[in-house]
Amino acid sequence: MESQHESPDVQVTVTVAAPPERAFDLFTDGLGEWWMPEYTWSGPLALSKIGIEPREGGLCYEIGPYGFRVDWGRVVTWAAPHRVVFTWQISPNRVPEPDPIRASEVEVLFTPEGEGTRVELTHRGFDRHGDGAQAYRGGMSVGWQQLLGRYAATATATVEEKT
Repeated sequence: MESQHESPDVQVTVTVAAPPERAFDLFTDGLGEWWMPEYTWSGPLALSKIGIEPREGGLCYEIGPYGFRVDWGRVVTWAAPHRVVFTWQISPNRVPEPDPIRASEVEVLFTPEGEGTRVELTHRGFDRHGDGAQAYRGGMSVGWQQLLGRYAATATATVEEKT
């Protein structure tokens, strides 16, 4: 059932100094290079790996101490190097949400712009999370801004190292 007071989308855009192929690869395959370990269940001292399986139906996951694994999303669309869409199966209480009907969705577009790539992230469907959706949306807005800031800095640093 859709709410009459649906939470607005979170939208964050950054431009990175990398071609779309590199920008896409860094966002997906290089997730562990820029994702803040403080934004994981394992935390900065115990996170072993965070990743996205590169295919439709692939899992978004975290691996922590002693092989502890949490699947926190599923790839809906894999259109490298232009677009990736995945479910966000983390509840407002920061616990895994196994029911995909109660998951929001993250779409990331990679568009050539000058010498680099415009990366547009849209996180939508917060109302699917139920109670606390509006507050969750606010927290995710701040979180995605921080994460994409780190992503852009990593993309720029990677390009500078290669030149």
